[in-house]
Amino acid sequence: MNDFTADAIGDLTGRRAVITGANSGLGLETAVGLARKGAEVILACRSEDRGRDAEQRVRSLTGSDRVELRLLDLASQQSIHEFAAGLSGPVHLLVNNAGVMATPRSTTADGFELQFGTNHLGHFALTGLLLENLREAGSSRVVTLSSLAHKRGRIDFDDLQSERRYRRWAAYGQSKIANLYFMVELDRRARAAGWDLTSVAAHPGGATTNLTAGMKMPAVLDVLAGFMALMGQSAADGALPTLYAATADDVQGGDYYGPSGFGETRGAPRLVAPVPRVLDRDIAVRLWNRSTEITGVDFAALQPADTGA
Repeated sequence: MNDFTADAIGDLTGRRAVITGANSGLGLETAVGLARKGAEVILACRSEDRGRDAEQRVRSLTGSDRVELRLLDLASQQSIHEFAAGLSGPVHLLVNNAGVMATPRSTTADGFELQFGTNHLGHFALTGLLLENLREAGSSRVVTLSSLAHKRGRIDFDDLQSERRYRRWAAYGQSKIANLYFMVELDRRARAAGWDLTSVAAHPGGATTNLTAGMKMPAVLDVLAGFMALMGQSAADGALPTLYAATADDVQGGDYYGPSGFGETRGAPRLVAPVPRVLDRDIAVRLWNRSTEITGVDFAALQPADTGA
């Protein structure tokens, strides 16, 4: 694993991937890595202009004509439903990559706190609505992107939407640990239902991307830029844990991949451990049920009797 590069990915001809937030950064590098190996890649992007630029870039870098832009705004449940309704046929790989970080308090089109609503609820709903596409693939994989910030994250069930108190980094940490609770519970339910669906997660370490664009905190951005220059890595290297999780033969459901270097900030991908509370089944099921209530997406096909759902 420590020798893994994008060139080590095997032939992906005949496989279809959906990548959220694929217009730049980690998502774009993931799209390039998959398309270069023959996968059909759907770039699920919010901005049509940036998405078109990304589509042309991926085609140019890979020589693939099996790259397609489809508009998706994870901060809008209507957009998520429209995207899923317009996508027919199998999906072998879903990469839940898009996200926002430490933004000033704002809400999605549906009134959800922006970070929780986009990073967790958006991907929760999208995965549920694409469940039959994933099942149609026969063997499929869902890779959900988390962050080192999950280590300080906790689910505040009394204030999921940060309506009583908003702290941007706490809200970000909550959304990122929510990604991991979702990943683990999706894997449990797929196993119990007997589906050949592998749910895993990855994080990029300290990768230089445009994730900070929505922060609107110039002083903090200067500090982050200095940290990334010293400890971080490029978006291409930051995408390697995602690419490994998405394609490697030895990946197992519930795995979590990140950089192998000091503090998991940089380096070749390896299996890493989330904070122990991510394995708390009661919290995972409670979050799953609340997410179902909030979004109206119920994963009806994945309701094994032992989940408490």
